[in-house]
Amino acid sequence: MAELLTVARPYAKAAFEYARDQQAFDSWSQALNFLSVAVADKGVGRVLGSPKVANDKKVELLAGALPEQPDGVERFLVALADQGRLSALPFIADQFERLRAEFDQRVEVTVTSAYKLTAAQQTKLANALKKRLNREISITTQVDKSLIGGVILRAGDTVIDGSVRGRLNRLSDALTA
Repeated sequence: MAELLTVARPYAKAAFEYARDQQAFDSWSQALNFLSVAVADKGVGRVLGSPKVANDKKVELLAGALPEQPDGVERFLVALADQGRLSALPFIADQFERLRAEFDQRVEVTVTSAYKLTAAQQTKLANALKKRLNREISITTQVDKSLIGGVILRAGDTVIDGSVRGRLNRLSDALTA
């Protein structure tokens, strides 16, 4: 998996730069997300992984399935197929969305709390994060009763653990060290 993630980065960057230059972020996002779902399908995965199927047929299969095909997507698929990288499409789509979020100055934040947050609490949290991160914030909430209290915030690679469970674990580690 780490290898596919590493492989995906330059392709995602190339797709992002092309979409940016063409002002076609939305259509490229939709196409890459559709293709990543298609590649994850077991039947399609078998066809794409088969050495008996020519690369042009693989590209034709994927490009033909797209509901809307943005300019350049088919050439992008040809380049991926020629390098044997069609299986990296889900990782490419993920990296593309990360680059787009960075470009748009927005961040997806997952808030895990012990109890369901009210709309007012979510708004207050979003405003505080917006001020601290200097980005537009999109919050997704989850409930995990094992936290006891507090919240855990995940924004990209950043994790802020303000849960009671986390504090107890840190206290336990400090006492046993």
